[in-house]
Amino acid sequence: MAKTFKRYLITSALPYANGPVHIGHLAGVYIPSDIYARYQRLRGRDVVWVCGSDEHGVPITIKARKEGVTPQQIVDRYHTLIGESFRRLGISFDIYSRTTSPTHARTASEFFRTLYDAGKFIERTTEQYYDQEADTFLADRYIVGTCPRCGNERAYGDQCEQCGSTLSPDELIDPHSAVSGSVPVKRETKHWYLPLDQYEGFLREWILDGHKEWKSNVYGQCKSWLDGGLQPRAVSRDLDWGIPVPVEGAEGKVLYVWFDAPIGYISATKDLTPEWERYWKDPETKMVHFIGKDNIVFHCIVFPAMLRAHGGYILPDNVPANEFLNLEGEKISTSRNWAVWLHEYLDEFPGKEDVLRYVLCANAPESKDNDFTWKDFQARNNNELVAVLGNFVNRALVLTHKYFDGSTPALGTLTDYDRLTLEELRSIRPSLEANIENYRFREALRDAMNYARIGNKYLADTEPWKVVKTDPERVRTILNVALQITADLSVAIEPFLPFTAEKIRRMLAVESLGWERLGEAELLPAGHRIGEPELLFEKIEDEAVEAQLRKLSETKAANADAESKQQADPQKDTISFEDFQRMDIRVSTILEAQRVAKTKKLLRLTVDTGIDRREIVSGIAEHYTPEELVGKQVLVLVNLAPRELKGILSQGMILMAEDASGKLRLLQPDETTANGAVVG
Repeated sequence: MAKTFKRYLITSALPYANGPVHIGHLAGVYIPSDIYARYQRLRGRDVVWVCGSDEHGVPITIKARKEGVTPQQIVDRYHTLIGESFRRLGISFDIYSRTTSPTHARTASEFFRTLYDAGKFIERTTEQYYDQEADTFLADRYIVGTCPRCGNERAYGDQCEQCGSTLSPDELIDPHSAVSGSVPVKRETKHWYLPLDQYEGFLREWILDGHKEWKSNVYGQCKSWLDGGLQPRAVSRDLDWGIPVPVEGAEGKVLYVWFDAPIGYISATKDLTPEWERYWKDPETKMVHFIGKDNIVFHCIVFPAMLRAHGGYILPDNVPANEFLNLEGEKISTSRNWAVWLHEYLDEFPGKEDVLRYVLCANAPESKDNDFTWKDFQARNNNELVAVLGNFVNRALVLTHKYFDGSTPALGTLTDYDRLTLEELRSIRPSLEANIENYRFREALRDAMNYARIGNKYLADTEPWKVVKTDPERVRTILNVALQITADLSVAIEPFLPFTAEKIRRMLAVESLGWERLGEAELLPAGHRIGEPELLFEKIEDEAVEAQLRKLSETKAANADAESKQQADPQKDTISFEDFQRMDIRVSTILEAQRVAKTKKLLRLTVDTGIDRREIVSGIAEHYTPEELVGKQVLVLVNLAPRELKGILSQGMILMAEDASGKLRLLQPDETTANGAVVG
């Protein structure tokens, strides 16, 4: 039997305050958590839902550097924009805080100091990348290179956004500084580490044995991390933006953002209520983290280990992470402006907040990546919200005004069909509740919409506009049932479509009915006067959708134009003629080519170098098909140190050139040449 809790602590991933919120953020984190929080409040439960801006991440400093302003100016701007956008969409946080608040600075510093004084950290002096031109140590995000797993040449030192792999800077191929473009050097620096390996046993028992009910993507990623063996993780960084490490000898060092940020949940709760400890330290509290899949390891491995090391805190009961939402078949990219930004949507579609909420929930990436398209947005609005939900409510209210002057008619004798309809309605609530409690929000939305579908069918089958001519008493019962369904609908859809629920209640002339009354036989008593009906939704015309598609097309064209105007990379460091002579470049022929499984970019090539046959793994699968390559002569650097990629030993490098658009092109002899011919 499921455990019951006295209260609920709900957290949502802290958005980086270096840009606006887009639909991917909403579908992945904020709409699911808003549905869950609203539902729990409707049940009368003690709920605290916290969120806030993450204002110490490296993306903040990158943005500030690009704009020539201070990091504080960046976070002030976007904290305000993000918070206001959430409010306009009806995202009902109990508090939207920020990690530059005084409360957070104190809380994070005290948390670190508690662990430090208890000897929970280990100190290490290691070599880390240093940009000599910029005279600064480089955080992982400031280091860019080729991903060793998928061949993406623009991977960051902490993560490859192409394949989603978590990386370290040392794993990157050909790393360079994102600040100056120069090749960084290694320098010694001291940092504090949380020894995650010491918590591996606890995490295995807690997650793998104790939380098999977690979503498969969450459980699977946790298992993969644990099976791979955990390593100590740094909790400090060499930066000048963030919360200073509160110990002597730590000048110029700040708390690492993934140590700092989750503590923001605690500090936000402190700012909300003096009774914050009830929500963080009482085992009778259920804590749920809503995040995207790229944050799973931090919320399921790192943060729980931090809480365990500190002691006295509860651990999350569930971490229902969603997958990613794409846009018109392409991955959402903030740097390329390939996104639907929330604040722009709210300005361009006034009064349609619930339409966006509905579409993003109905198409939520709960178990796999999904795609948002403007045509689907239009179809769901016109065919579901207008034609089903809006149509039913409008007919029920208009007919009541037409036949009974807006007064709820008394329920008469029920027919078998009436009883079957009411029984079908009563069956929805258990399914709706189970789906929300188990974070299946798409299925829950279908349940809520079933009230309207059943209501539409009921009116279509009973035809009160015809029956009124021969049996007006029967119409009283029909419209009484229709109004009760409408009242049920106002309750069932409130977690999903709060503005619509409020509008229905206003038309029914009732206050909030409360979740526990859902399915009651007489939510509206006979004689209750309803308000004037009005349309809940309007059709979205082709012109509105075409305008959005043009906007995206212009974005794509602007990106292509910007890429075509990119300047050539700066000249690399001068080398001697002797250095060049050490490079053994040979004309070779590609004999075989095949894709490397579970990668998008890698091809496995067998080449004849004239001196041997060897295998080379090359990241060109997005530019050439295997069939195009077989038989081609290419230039190969044959004396490059072998490197293992995806379990394949790659012995050499195919020489290629990248044009301004990012297209890779083979470097080939202009006429057939004997394999093994030396280039020099």
